[in-house]
Amino acid sequence: MLNLLELLSQVPDPEIPVINIVELGIVRGAKMLSEDEVEVIITPTYSACPAMFSIEEDIIKLLKENNLKPKVTTQMFPIWTTDWMTDEAREKLRAYGITPPEKGEGESHLHIPKKCPRCGSENTKELSRFGSTLCKSSFQCNDCLEPFDYFKCH
Repeated sequence: MLNLLELLSQVPDPEIPVINIVELGIVRGAKMLSEDEVEVIITPTYSACPAMFSIEEDIIKLLKENNLKPKVTTQMFPIWTTDWMTDEAREKLRAYGITPPEKGEGESHLHIPKKCPRCGSENTKELSRFGSTLCKSSFQCNDCLEPFDYFKCH
């Protein structure tokens, strides 16, 4: 039997290629509609996330390569939350140099010191609320002086 989530985990996030769309929590569900038709339900991390077009194309391409007829449905509600990220995704982000949000952090993340993913220091400062993508903000460690991204909670 084909494991759809395992198959879809081959699709990396185009903006953060060390994590895939399943562990990021973008894939909300996948089911066989018939012997060869598959519906994949996705939720964007942000409503205006430009990567969603690429993600949808990658899903369609992967399913077609596996002789499946894809149907991709974008579901906006409930809105995506960083709580849907797996623990493995959080560790991969940290190893990649991006500080992941803690589960359940919610809006309180604005007042919690961000740990440097390189040295672990909480002696950090925000450089900009806007990082390289909509879902990240830019920080710098005051101890090792390295800049890093923080994956915003929501």
